[in-house]
Amino acid sequence: QVQLVESGGGLVQPGGSLRLSCAVSGFTLGEYAIGWFRQAPGKEREYVSCFWDGDASYADSVKGRLTISTDSGKDTMYLEMRGLKPEDTADYYCARYQNIFRTCRSQNPDDYDYWGQGTQVIVSS
Repeated sequence: QVQLVESGGGLVQPGGSLRLSCAVSGFTLGEYAIGWFRQAPGKEREYVSCFWDGDASYADSVKGRLTISTDSGKDTMYLEMRGLKPEDTADYYCARYQNIFRTCRSQNPDDYDYWGQGTQVIVSS
């Protein structure tokens, strides 16, 4: 059974840092790319980042402030966020790219087939 479980969200002050986790089961990080998306209240889901096999891509809005890492032994991916801004406030989701053994280049949520339940990030003083 394919599952993705996010954790690590919370309340952080502007300029602060946070590390989100995405633990996967039913497949491995070596097989499928994982994308990160976020959705702020009243807004559409927005692409944040994607990673597979050492290849990462980032949306312009977060480039330079995010770093992705993985622990293959735990099949867990981490999204380190720095210099957080109030506009980063959103529910953050990880999702599995639909094509196996492929680098993800799509920012379209429809190209991701399994999703986690999300973790909330609030950036506020």
